[in-house]
Amino acid sequence: MRLQRVTGLVVAVTCAALALPAAATATAPVWHHAQRLSLPIGGAGLPQGYLPALSCPSTGNCSAGGAFSDATGKSQGLLLDEVNGTWRAPTKLRAPRGAATNPAVTVDALSCGSAGNCSVVGSYQDIAGSLQSFVANEVRRKWSRAVKVALPLGAATKAQNSATRSIDCPSPANCSAVGTYVSAGTSVGHLTAFTLSEVRGTWTRARQVALPRDANTNPFVTIIQVACAGPGRCSAVGSYVNAQGASRGLVVDQINAGWARGVPITLPGDANAFPSATLSEVACVASGNCTALGTYTNNAGAVEGLTVIESDGIWTRAVTMAMPAGAATNPHVFFYGFGGLSCRSIGNCAAGGQYRDGAGQYQGFFINESDGAWQPASELTLPNGALAAGKNGGVVAVSCRSVGSCRAGAAYIDGAGNYQALVVNEQSSHWQQGTIVALPAGATTVGVDGGVYGLVCTATDACTATGSYLASPNRYQGFSVAFD
Repeated sequence: MRLQRVTGLVVAVTCAALALPAAATATAPVWHHAQRLSLPIGGAGLPQGYLPALSCPSTGNCSAGGAFSDATGKSQGLLLDEVNGTWRAPTKLRAPRGAATNPAVTVDALSCGSAGNCSVVGSYQDIAGSLQSFVANEVRRKWSRAVKVALPLGAATKAQNSATRSIDCPSPANCSAVGTYVSAGTSVGHLTAFTLSEVRGTWTRARQVALPRDANTNPFVTIIQVACAGPGRCSAVGSYVNAQGASRGLVVDQINAGWARGVPITLPGDANAFPSATLSEVACVASGNCTALGTYTNNAGAVEGLTVIESDGIWTRAVTMAMPAGAATNPHVFFYGFGGLSCRSIGNCAAGGQYRDGAGQYQGFFINESDGAWQPASELTLPNGALAAGKNGGVVAVSCRSVGSCRAGAAYIDGAGNYQALVVNEQSSHWQQGTIVALPAGATTVGVDGGVYGLVCTATDACTATGSYLASPNRYQGFSVAFD
């Protein structure tokens, strides 16, 4: 699966061999066996197990997306719709006009304003060999052909390398999205960022993000995620490089449908002069009230986790996360950047990620915010016989139905050295030991590239997760798993 970590980790709320809790009853909610998701006719599997996008506007009504390989080995866009608890036949996303013979269409993110009314974003290869951004809409459960994003004026016309990374649709036909592209002006171009808006069903031309005034000539911008409190009231997060060559965490706010200039977050006092800071996740519960998390390097060279809060439109100084007892001096904190942060109200959030313990092993962790105060992180409790969470493991996806009642997904290495996966329940603000999940058709591992990419829980405590598993030595397939 494609990951945010440069060295390549797996994401997961994944699945392996289901062991239901002994206390489960016929009336108590449980995690069910995973079900295989079918591919369009001729589909051969999911490239690198990639099925990153999931949105569920109501219980039993979800849409998911990613990519699949067709019978000729070409990479195509994959769309899946669940209606009243049943996954319908999959849809091949039609590539934009002017796409290459092998369009390499990849759905990176998806959001639904209501059931059957969704939008997806991602990238594809055009006939000239450039990587371009696209958007596509679903209206009343019918998907349109993908359309090339009109990049900001001044975008490079050759050797473009653009991708739309994230989208949020607070209501039908009203969405905000973010991505990156190469601007013209030098022989190599500059990597910068854009915002994109859909207003009452019409997508406008993308706008270049106004970066902080200390941005480098080539700012190497990365925009990872956007979250909205309502139409035209959103925040996006990522990183940029300043004039001194230091990577800084970046936040960009949308206010009354207009995007403000991006601002660097104020790092904790022990930050390195070259902090390699980035923000990976953001969640907004009200206009001007958001929470973001990411990582930075401190004066001792340790990679630490951080949280930063926006209160009434003002981003406060970031705070260092307290890792679990026994963490390594350099915990190498890492977040996957897909859905590892969930906030139910202002000052009440839950998140998860990965770190190294004192023995040098990769482990997963949870961290909760309660009434505005972040608590020390707790280590993910693994099943008996597990070796560790592993470099491709840890906590990936978190979704909360209410304060102190959340669900999460995580991967770990079993005693045989295979990656398996867990779903984890939180009750009364306490994270329990994870439950191993059964994969379809007798599969025994999610592999290093598989796992659950998406997890959404509703207020009724019904949850849907989607992802991929290793169906044969070289072939990944998609699955869904429900909690109700």
